[in-house]
This record gives sequence, structure tokens and C-alpha cells, in this order.
Amino acid sequence: SMEALLAFADGRIFEGRSFGANGEVLGELVFNTSMTGYQEILTDPSYEGQMLVMTYPLIGNYGINSEDFESARPWTKGFVVKENSGIHVNWRAELPLNQFLKKHGIVGIEGVDTRAITVHIRDKGAQEAVISTTDLNPESLVEKARKSSGLIGKDLVKNVTCSEKYSWTEGAWELGKGHAQNHFPGKRFKVVAYDFGVKKNILRMLVQRGCDVAVVPAFTRADKVLSLNPDGIFLSNGPGDPAGVSYAIENVKQLIGKKPIFGICLGHQILCMAFGAKSFKLRFGHRGGNQPVIDLNTQKVEITSQNHGFAIVTESLPEDLMPTHINLNDKTLEGIRHKTLPIFSVQYHPESSPGPHDADYLFDNFIKMMKGNV
Repeated sequence: SMEALLAFADGRIFEGRSFGANGEVLGELVFNTSMTGYQEILTDPSYEGQMLVMTYPLIGNYGINSEDFESARPWTKGFVVKENSGIHVNWRAELPLNQFLKKHGIVGIEGVDTRAITVHIRDKGAQEAVISTTDLNPESLVEKARKSSGLIGKDLVKNVTCSEKYSWTEGAWELGKGHAQNHFPGKRFKVVAYDFGVKKNILRMLVQRGCDVAVVPAFTRADKVLSLNPDGIFLSNGPGDPAGVSYAIENVKQLIGKKPIFGICLGHQILCMAFGAKSFKLRFGHRGGNQPVIDLNTQKVEITSQNHGFAIVTESLPEDLMPTHINLNDKTLEGIRHKTLPIFSVQYHPESSPGPHDADYLFDNFIKMMKGNV
């Protein structure tokens, strides 16, 4: 393997070996604590503009398949692992991770101390970094990382959203059937889903519960959404700083009180900001499948899947919104609901792709809300 270097903007250097594509990439370097699910993570549009280090030491051991993509392609700019497995064993695997990264031009580095990298990010905060197989001069790479502009204020949603409206009909994955269409008796609900970087499994979870889902681009006007006469509106996850998508915040403002609304991750942040709340950048973010969150109503603890670098300032919530969930690690806001209107959202990912299933009841709550039972 070729030599590769990872350089942080603060001057920290890590030496390793190249895997995936050769070249050089810049971006904010963040870590994910999930033990499995690297394919779903790599294809999550929320990683647009970022490079990723996996804390689990062995990655790639079950390969890549065509059914578990969370979007059309991977979005992570660079990939950092302790060890890329030289073999993969899984009955669904179609190609090795290394080949997948090469196919999509993603630069990777292995043979580095990912524990030390994670501790560095935890202690110093997420920062700009560069991975290179072409420039092996540490001083040069550090200078490039320092000149990188970062994520604050950028509109990354425009890079990941769909270009036109489409219908989603694929249901949840069933053993032996693949992603089967699910048919539920009774009324079917029309849901318009804003695509800020939506993950496929979110759409599958809605279809699984009997929803007819129309996905619309992030910049779709509120009046256009209302003209589709939906029973409910879904605000999806997505990348970067919610302050960078002011057009989405303005559109959601015009939808408040018109239809039931459910938001996840970036959609949660956009919803809160449409009510006047403020966001801030977390020191190193929440990314992984093991984040503990407490439901303030039931006092039950959910183990959740998360992927976000920004959060909402709890103290900035208006009187009409009440906190429903809190992160037990750092006490940040994880969920809200409106006191009188059929509106709620969560910061974490209840669609379990990858991650636990503790919070999939939230999709049921959305259905109940559209029925008028909540």
C-alpha cells in the first residue's frame, strides 16, 4: 500500500497506509462510535463536507451490498480506520469496502491509531483536516487544513437534496423478500417529505406504516407543499449548519399550524429555528449508535443512533415548545413538541440504520398525530 498522511489544522500528524482512492481531501474530521453499519454511515448524506474516523478497530469485514444504501452514493469525503479487513464474509456482500471506496473516489487511510485520533478530537474539538497520498509534506498539509473554511454558515443541503419531486414506495427490508412493499388496511396517509439529505430507511419506515410518500426538494415553497394536500409533513435529516439553510426555515414558518409536522435531526433544528430558537456548534458532535437519551415524559432511557454536529440551545425555545428528550451524556436537547399544535421533532435518528430500534415508536406517533389521536 502507498503511504498516506492525516494532518489536523492544529498541527497533529498521523502516518498510515492508503486504501480506497488515491488523492487528497479536505474537510472537518469527526468520529463515529458504531461497531457496525459502516455502509449505512458512509451513504448518509449528513456526512457531506466531512471526513470520518471509525472508533471500532476492524472495518470492512462484511463487505458492501446494494440493498443497504441510505442514499444513491457515499458522501463522506475521507475515511479513516485502524484496519481495513482484507477479506469480507457475508452472504449479501457484493464487493469489498476498498473497491467500493475506489469506485466512488473516496480517499481512505488505515494503519493509524484511531483511539488517539478520537481522543484528540474529543479534547481539541472537531476541526479541519486533510488526508493525502500525493503530498507527504506534513507542514504543507497542516497549512492546507488551516486554510479550509469549515462548515459554519454553509448551505450543504443544496449539494444533497433531490432536484425534483418523486414518490417513494419501498417498504422495510424483509428476510427473503428484500425491500418489500407493505400494505396496511384502512386509511393511507399522504406525507410530503422535505429532502434535506433524507435517509432511505426513514422513507421505508413511513411506507411500512401505510404512508404514501412524496419527496420534495429542500427549496420547495410552502404553498407548493400545501397544494399537494398532505395529511402530514416530514422534515428530514441533512448535513451541516441549520443557519445555512434560511430558505428552509422560512418555508417551515409558513407551514406551522397548517398540517401535522415531524422532524428528525436537521429537520428538528430547522423546525425549532422556525419558532425562533437558536442553534450552536457542538464541540465534537454526537455520532454513533449508542447515545443515551431520556424521555422526560416516561423517564425511560432510549439508546439512540445519532449523527449531528450542531444542536438547539434549550434555553432559546419559545414558550410554545417544550423539551421532550434530553441527552444523558451532555444534557443537550434531543426532542421537542408543541404544547397545542400537532408538531414534534427529535435530534436523533429513530430509523435504526444503523442503530438500535428503541425509538421507532416515534413513527407510530406521527401516524397517530395524522389521525388526530395525539
